[in-house]
Amino acid sequence: MEKNQQRAIITVVIITAFITTFTGSALNLSVPDIGDQFGVSAGTVGWLITGYTLAVAAFSVPLGRLADITCRKTVLVAGIVIFVVCCAAAVFSVSMVMLLAVRIIQGIGASMIFSTNTAVLISAFPGERRGRVLGYSLASTYVGLSAGPVIGGFLNYNFGWKSIFMLTGLLGAIAFFAAIFKLPGEKSENRGKSPDMSGNILYVIFIVMMMYGLSEIGKGMIYVLITAVGVILGILFIIHESRSEDPIVNVTLFRENKGYAFSNISAMLNYGATFAISYLISIYLQVVMGYSSQTAGLIMIFQPIIMAVLSPVMGRFSDRISPFKMSSVGMAFCAAGTFIFIFIGRETQIFVIIMALVITGLGFSLFSSPNTNAVMSCVDKAEYGVASSILATMRSIGHTLSMVIVTITVTMLIEDMPLADAPAEVLIKVIRISFIVFTLICTAGVFISLKRK
Repeated sequence: MEKNQQRAIITVVIITAFITTFTGSALNLSVPDIGDQFGVSAGTVGWLITGYTLAVAAFSVPLGRLADITCRKTVLVAGIVIFVVCCAAAVFSVSMVMLLAVRIIQGIGASMIFSTNTAVLISAFPGERRGRVLGYSLASTYVGLSAGPVIGGFLNYNFGWKSIFMLTGLLGAIAFFAAIFKLPGEKSENRGKSPDMSGNILYVIFIVMMMYGLSEIGKGMIYVLITAVGVILGILFIIHESRSEDPIVNVTLFRENKGYAFSNISAMLNYGATFAISYLISIYLQVVMGYSSQTAGLIMIFQPIIMAVLSPVMGRFSDRISPFKMSSVGMAFCAAGTFIFIFIGRETQIFVIIMALVITGLGFSLFSSPNTNAVMSCVDKAEYGVASSILATMRSIGHTLSMVIVTITVTMLIEDMPLADAPAEVLIKVIRISFIVFTLICTAGVFISLKRK
């Protein structure tokens, strides 16, 4: 493949990885303004993020399979088009219903991107360079997540919340032109196969019910029931796939390939143990320690900076050193970082917080790119789309589980009181219990990770 094509692929992947994560984190600070404009509650506005997340999680695997049996470039370009058009539609939305519908459709477009950009990336680069380019992709993801509140807050304050969609739409348009003119169109290795429609429908319903139930599980038994039904449907999906001639997911791979199975489980555990760190520490710094949001943001930025800077470096190392071993070491660093957070209190020095954030950032850098490299090295090229989609879904499930742990802990100790209004001593207890659970999860993840190759 020509170098200009490879550069174009990296550009497209970096931009799309950034905008698909940036929109969600950037909109968080716009919740009050959007609520005021449309006259709805903050909880209703929150569905702009929840609906998007559910759509991404539900459709990534089915559309990843579609990409594998058709053309990954076509699906990727279509996803970018949907994403950009939805950005424009969001700017001209006249009601909350319209904006929410736009965000759900945008989530479907994002799922097309998530299910193909990693597959397109590793198809274009040989194994000895794969880790490095995966590092670029993951670094841009972290930048999108971490820069969202900063850039989004600036845009919202100075130009209004619609400017967030204008910026992402512009970047998406650049990615579209780079993709349409520079990306090579590869013939599918699965020509002749057809999508498993009943399996697709079952998968979407199971993911939506399980993740929605989990995200609301602290609000009553009805959500526990929804979660349980989702899990049952997930079991039925696995049974269906094991019997299908053209399955969406090759479930036998989880049983026969320890590297593939344990790498995906490790990803879910790692994200489950680390996603809520920024949420809990931001509460700690502002409510317990009394720092302003700006100061808290400056303290917390150490973790994403470490992740963004080191991810390409660690990805490059994973091309030379076993990615299985590197990601296991990364999980251990994450466990060490979460362990330090167990002991924070009113008298904790800021340098201890920064040290723990740096350690977890280093751990995530050591884990993420190498673990992705490990997953993709376990499958044939024909399954790149589904493999990357499953990994993205594991990440989404991990994110949800992380917040579920916090929600359950808060429910037990605070009940219905907002975290910001809770006594400092109770908040510290919530934080400590949550990090005890996170440390145990990371520790379990280390042992699971070591069971691989």
